[in-house]
Amino acid sequence: MENIFSTAVLNKTVEYLPRPNSFILDTFFPMIQAEESEEIHFDIDKSKPRITPFVHPTKAGKVIPNLGFETGVFKPAYAKDKRVFLPNAPLKRSIGETIGGNLSPMQRRDKAVKLALQDQLDMLTRRETVMAMEALRLGQVTVAGDDYPTVVVNFNRHANLTVALAGAARWGEAGVSPVDNLETWANSALPLSGAAMRTVVLDPLAMALLRADPKWEKMLDRESNRGERNLPDGPVTRGTGDDSAVYMGRLGTLEIWMYSEPYVDEAGADQNMMPNYTVILGARGQNNTGKGGLEGTRCYGAIQDEKAGYKATRYFAKSWTDEDPPVRWIMLQSAPLIVPYRPNASMGITVR
Repeated sequence: MENIFSTAVLNKTVEYLPRPNSFILDTFFPMIQAEESEEIHFDIDKSKPRITPFVHPTKAGKVIPNLGFETGVFKPAYAKDKRVFLPNAPLKRSIGETIGGNLSPMQRRDKAVKLALQDQLDMLTRRETVMAMEALRLGQVTVAGDDYPTVVVNFNRHANLTVALAGAARWGEAGVSPVDNLETWANSALPLSGAAMRTVVLDPLAMALLRADPKWEKMLDRESNRGERNLPDGPVTRGTGDDSAVYMGRLGTLEIWMYSEPYVDEAGADQNMMPNYTVILGARGQNNTGKGGLEGTRCYGAIQDEKAGYKATRYFAKSWTDEDPPVRWIMLQSAPLIVPYRPNASMGITVR
């Protein structure tokens, strides 16, 4: 009989569990990079949408400088999620089991392992999503933890792409049109990255202010009546998991999504992946692969564990026991960093 606590079985079990919501990761960070080293290296594209110069045919060609790229090096924080299984746990009724119990102790243990692995993978996905949202909103990611000095990984996004509206310019103020703002912002990355930001994500409060703009309904009706867009009849979700991301329709060439996903931070405080009154815009690239757009990438460093072979992978799960008292442990390890290779293809705005 196969040992369910063997490393191979544990990692296979995690691989086939239902995934948590992955809307932000799937939409803006679809690519994967793994490096078998302590550091993660990432290149920041510095290219601009230039044009070929004219010269007289008998004159020498004009030398065009290579704008190139910058290579960043970051030693990621090491994520460890460790769970303990006490020896008396399988003797008690498990969650969802009928009163009086209908499972054997071994069945309860197997169920507890699956639930623990599911929760570990959910927590890792949320950690990655928090980093992704910071990169989109602020153009940087802050990494901090126990015995790990706080480090800000700055992707050098242009300052004009991180905005906080103030005073009479805020959404909800008299004379301010959120629709007009979005149309202006959507093209603001073109001079900086050559990418047009056509995907817009708003939290529910920002979405309410957008829908209050009379131009919102007018433009949606015009697109629908002309038949140039195949607008869905009801909510549409992208990414796996629940429906925390809802497709709201098209505003001209812009694809509008409303997104709200809660989580509990390390201090035990309730948070939301997307703070109140937040709008992000991004260029998803060709065929939604990321190529030519933000080129968002989920990067992973090596797993510093002999049983993992020191290989670079998204996660590595293992289990072991202490003999006296008899306690079983399960641990999931990861070394993640979320990177936008073309940071100027995104924009973050606080609208109120």
